[in-house]
Amino acid sequence: MRKLKYKKGRKVNFQPLEYNGIYTDRKTEMQLFVYNENNIVEYQNVSVADFIKNRDSEQCNWLNLHGLTNVEAIRELTDYLQLNSIIISDILNITRGTRLDELDESLFFSIKSILPSEGNESISIEQISFLIQEGLVVSFQEKRGDFFTHIRERLRTNSGVVRKKKVDYLLFLLLDAVIENFYITIEKKEERIENLQQRSKTSDEPEIVEEIEQLREVFHFLKRSLIPLKEALFTIKTIKEDDDFNSIQESNFVYFSRLHQKTIELLDQIEYDMSSLDSASNFYYTTQNHKMNEVMKTLTVISSIFLPLTFIVGLYGMNFHNMPELSTRYGYYVVLTVMALLVFVMIRYFKKKRWF
Repeated sequence: MRKLKYKKGRKVNFQPLEYNGIYTDRKTEMQLFVYNENNIVEYQNVSVADFIKNRDSEQCNWLNLHGLTNVEAIRELTDYLQLNSIIISDILNITRGTRLDELDESLFFSIKSILPSEGNESISIEQISFLIQEGLVVSFQEKRGDFFTHIRERLRTNSGVVRKKKVDYLLFLLLDAVIENFYITIEKKEERIENLQQRSKTSDEPEIVEEIEQLREVFHFLKRSLIPLKEALFTIKTIKEDDDFNSIQESNFVYFSRLHQKTIELLDQIEYDMSSLDSASNFYYTTQNHKMNEVMKTLTVISSIFLPLTFIVGLYGMNFHNMPELSTRYGYYVVLTVMALLVFVMIRYFKKKRWF
């Protein structure tokens, strides 16, 4: 059975402005959407200079960056957005957990996106960061993916209200897409839980315990990823009273409250699934103990039956000359009969006591 392995970042020396993830072969590329309710312009493979040139402060702007290997381009972008080196380090350092930073004119999110890997035995982890300013959302992905494909299509086709609202609603959609990945991952893992529960009732394979422990490790990681995300989304509610920060409209705070509620639901579901794993594990061990008790009971009954027979055989095997039964003509058959009666009586007694 292949053990669960998380994709961890490379260990590097302390260099705050160095990407330490595993996707070191991914080229840094940027995609820019400039839109409003009436029109949209899409720019592919833009540079930082192109972004600065085409950014329209009168419209909504979404810059999607995937591939974090070009540190100089990221530094140039963050310098233009007036971000400090700590935020740049948070973007490049994928070993840090979920966090939320409220800056003077920006809001920074760094979260984990989780999906089941091929074979359904491990999970794929990617760090995604978001930055929101007035009229601008920037998303940083470790690699090109399809997390936000449906959002791009909604922008292109003007479906829903995304182009009627400001960039705070776009941020809500992006965060919602990431949270949906947790639902997908949990659903896939729940299929394995159901399978393990069935196997724990019918099989004594030791691999069952190993698979249960692997799944328990996955759910612990999901829980550790969701708790800070839940707290970060709860923190956004306090921004509502901040007069200095107006990148999120008051009418749109309800959407982030929905995301907060989703994280609570996910955590409740994780707790339930972990309880199911505990039940499967307990049932497996209970079944094994029951089988062991049955074996011990059978061995005890057999030992109890042969104990008096062994005593009789040992008694008449002492070979003393003055044992009158040794010279009796039918003594051998009498002893055999007595031994058979003893076995019969003991078996009847054990059956009456329901010992087997």
